[in-house]
Amino acid sequence: MSGPTLEKKQESIFGMKKKLIFTISEKNRIINNIINAMLSREHFLVVGHKNPDEDCISSMVAFALLVRKFNKDVRICLGSTIHEHFQYLLNICKYNSIHYMKTCDLGESPLDTIIVCDTPKPSMVETDTDIILLLNSPDVLKIEFDHHIGTDSEYIGDEGYCMVTEASSTSELIGYLAFKLRNQKDLLKKYQITDLFSRNLILAILTGIIGESQKGKLLKSKREKRYYSIFSNIFNTLLVKETTKPTNFSNMEEIYRELQRSSTKEETCFNYIMEKKRFSSSIGYVILTQDDVERLRVEWDSDTIVSVSRSAANILAEESGRFSLVVYYDDPGISDLIQFRMRRSRQYKSFDLRNVLDLFSIQNGGGHEGAIGFRIPKKDIDNLQAYVCHLIEGIEKAIV
Repeated sequence: MSGPTLEKKQESIFGMKKKLIFTISEKNRIINNIINAMLSREHFLVVGHKNPDEDCISSMVAFALLVRKFNKDVRICLGSTIHEHFQYLLNICKYNSIHYMKTCDLGESPLDTIIVCDTPKPSMVETDTDIILLLNSPDVLKIEFDHHIGTDSEYIGDEGYCMVTEASSTSELIGYLAFKLRNQKDLLKKYQITDLFSRNLILAILTGIIGESQKGKLLKSKREKRYYSIFSNIFNTLLVKETTKPTNFSNMEEIYRELQRSSTKEETCFNYIMEKKRFSSSIGYVILTQDDVERLRVEWDSDTIVSVSRSAANILAEESGRFSLVVYYDDPGISDLIQFRMRRSRQYKSFDLRNVLDLFSIQNGGGHEGAIGFRIPKKDIDNLQAYVCHLIEGIEKAIV
C-alpha cells in the first residue's frame, strides 16, 4: 500500500514491548482514564487485527456497546467479510446503532478517539491510509485492549490508556472494564443506564472468552485458567438470566457449538485441506500450493479459506501432539504474501511458539505462546516446499 506508514512516536510507549500490569492500582488508573475518555469524547472508531478472529470481533463489538450506552458515536472497522458464524454479532451492531465497515475509508467523518483491540503490534492493525493517519495523529487519543504479552508484542495505544496485561482473552479485559463501570452507580444514574450488562453485551464478551481459549483448553497459566473460570461462569449466569426467547443462545455451550459449526461447503473445503496433511516428528503440516489455492477459490471466498485453515491448524496440532503448521498463498488481489499459521497442542506446554519468530528472524508476525501467524513475500521464497522443510527442521532441532 502506498502512502503514509506507521511512525514511531517520540517520548511515547508506541512500539515499545508490552509488559504485564503488576498492580491493582495501576490497572485501576488505566481503567479510570479510559472511562473518562468514554465520557469526555464523542466520536470513536474501533479497529482490530487483520483477519479478525472470535476474540477480536467480540471485543470490538463489546467495547462499542459500552460506548453506545453513553450515547456516543461509534463505528467498527472490520476490514474484511466476516464469517457467517458471527452474523449474530453484526446483528447486535445493527440493532444498537453501531455502524460497521468492511473497509476503513472514513471520508469526512469526525473522529477523536481510536480503540485498538486484540492486536499484538502496530504492523498487524487492519489499516488503510485513513487509519494510519489517525494512529500517527497527536490529536487523536489511542486506547488499547490486548492480552498478548511477549518479546514480539508492541504497544499501539497512548501511555495511560493501554489495558494490556495477561488474560484469557481481550474480551475478558472488556468485561473487567464493564464491572468497573457497574460500580459507578452515580455515573450510571446520570446517564440513565439501567441495563449495563445487557444480553447483547454479555453475549459478545462470552463469545470472545470461550472462542479465544477454546473453552479454556488453550490456557496455560494458573492465573489465566482462574480468571477464565471466574469470568465465563459470571457471564454465563448473566446470559441465562437475560435470555427469555427459546430461539436465542441461552448459555455458553450453545455459543461454543455455534462457533464450531461448519456448513456443508466448509466441510468440503476442510476435507480438501486435510487431505494434504503430512507429519514430521513433532509437526502436523499442510502446504497449499498456488494451484491448490486457485482451485479452492473457484468455490470458496478468501475469508472461508482463512477460517477453515484456522480450524485445520487447531486439529493438526492435537493430532501431532505438539504443533501444527498450515501454509497458503494469499489471494493475489489482496496481497503478494504467503501466510503461515502455527498452533500448539493443548497437551504440550514445553515450547513457546513465539520463539519461532526469533529463531528465523521473522519480522512480519506475532501471536502468543500457543499460536502464531507470520507472512513472507512470495518473491522471497523460491521453493515453498524446501522453505517449509527448512522451518520444520529448525523447529525440530530447537525443541530437542
